[in-house]
Parts: sequence; structure tokens; C-alpha cells
Amino acid sequence: MDHDYDFMKIALYEAQIAYAKGEVPVGAVLVIEGTIISKSHNQKETLSDPTAHAEILVIRESSHLLKNWRLEKATLYVTKEPCIMCAGAMINARIKRLVYGCSDPKNGAIESLYKIGSDYRLNHQIEITSSIYEYECKEILKSFFCNIRSFKK
Repeated sequence: MDHDYDFMKIALYEAQIAYAKGEVPVGAVLVIEGTIISKSHNQKETLSDPTAHAEILVIRESSHLLKNWRLEKATLYVTKEPCIMCAGAMINARIKRLVYGCSDPKNGAIESLYKIGSDYRLNHQIEITSSIYEYECKEILKSFFCNIRSFKK
């Protein structure tokens, strides 16, 4: 569990990079047996790609680096509860465990709106740990969206 905080700090750093780029500040880190395989942050604006969520980017890069789409021993650390697309990608990649910071009441597909990661009707379920650095993960998102709203005024 102590390692969860260490890896989530790295995901938070990735979220800060996204924030500085004007991207929604979400960071992700994919770890296998204590080793970071990939880390990234949201890049939808940068790449003009609606699928360029932090989770998707680390799953793609990790699969490419490992030459295997099955990430059965992987833990994915992400600052915000994954959306439907990312939860589906995690199921398809056979991610073993998800650790996330804060919930997403509007789009969360792990525990808030849907429970995709633990749905027994699917061919794979994911171990889930939430609320790691919850306050920090919420605050960076809140700050980002407050800045966007004040900029629009």
C-alpha cells in the first residue's frame, strides 16, 4: 500500500504537466512488479485525438514496449476515476489492478456511474483501490476548471 502513494505522486506530477499544457490535468502510471513501464498525461488537445486520455496512452505504450497487449500483472495508477472508454480498455488489456485518486461523478465508469471494472458479466474484473491522494487529485482538477471558467469571462 505504501507504494500506491509513491506511484500516485508520479501520476500527480504527470497531471501537473498536463495542466501546464492546458490539458485536463489527469496523469497515469502503469507499473508491473514495482517497475514503471509507462507514464503519461491527458493529451487530447496536444494530439487532436479524443482517445488520448492518460490511461489509454500508458496502456498503448506499455503494450508496445512489452510486445504484448495482455497486461495481466499490471497496476494502473490514475489521478481521476476512469471514463467508460478507459475502463473498457483496461478490461481488454486485462489490467490486474486500478488505483485512482478521486472519483468522477459525471463520467466515472469504475464506481461512480458504472462499475465496469467489477462487472462479473464481463470476461475480466479489476481489483480497485480508490481515494489515494484524493484531495490533491480533486484540487488540481478544481483549479484547472476554475481557471478555464475565469478565462472565458
